[in-house]
Amino acid sequence: MSVLVNKNSKIIVQGFTGGEGTFHATQMIEYGTNVVGGVTPGKGGQTHLDRPVFNTVQDAVDKVGADTSIIFVPPAFAGDAIMESAAAGIKVIICITEGIPVADMVKVKAYIDNKDCRLVGPNCPGVITAEEAKVGIMPGFIFKKGRVGVVSKSGTLTYEAADQVVKKGYGITTAIGIGGDPIIGTTTKEAVELLMNDDETDLIVMIGEIGGQLEAEAARWVKATGNKKPVVGFIAGQTAPKGRTMGHAGAIVGGADDTAQAKMAILRENGIHVVESPAKIGEKVAEILG
Repeated sequence: MSVLVNKNSKIIVQGFTGGEGTFHATQMIEYGTNVVGGVTPGKGGQTHLDRPVFNTVQDAVDKVGADTSIIFVPPAFAGDAIMESAAAGIKVIICITEGIPVADMVKVKAYIDNKDCRLVGPNCPGVITAEEAKVGIMPGFIFKKGRVGVVSKSGTLTYEAADQVVKKGYGITTAIGIGGDPIIGTTTKEAVELLMNDDETDLIVMIGEIGGQLEAEAARWVKATGNKKPVVGFIAGQTAPKGRTMGHAGAIVGGADDTAQAKMAILRENGIHVVESPAKIGEKVAEILG
């Protein structure tokens, strides 16, 4: 069992023929990902990277059975691209685009709540199931197959954690980059829950940051369900001043519970193995898994 994507996922790229879409689709294909085509309105019927191009997501679903989409569409149109995928019956929608207006995401969230689909992102590095499917912008060579799942708000810290875990002799099941925007599709808790229910995952690395309540919700859920698997936690932004956005649009300290120190305390209270520095993630994983 894998989480969200695997070697059998039929993946399309929205914004396929653009610069970003082309670059990352090429790398996904080289990793062995099952990319079955792409969507660029007005270019349907052409081929690109030896894959068919479709005018609409619905065409891709009808003609090649697409069930997963990755979106490299400019911010002004990305909200519509997500809703188009949801309307066409795509089950897993991964949106890489950064800078989608919050008002657009409010509409998107309301729309997809009634659809049978899961959105990851926006403003995220994507999802990778090691050595099966890379649906994102992460450097694939870092991710070797193993028993550790990763959930992260940060792209670079996802890669850093995976690299450390692999170098300690353990590998990765699936890494989910949930994105750092104020409104995202899949929350920390939902991503942790997917890995908690995955038979192949023995330990979860959860990387959060200042701002919002996502990590606290996830930690409380982990404890409430009996701490079934060990979770290693790290919170970025320990030196951030209050009231200022740091890096991600969602990373702003609103109240006392939003600071890195408060979040780390909540994580510890709920049985999460908290590390003070991202450099210690691999060590802590090795210590727990022995």
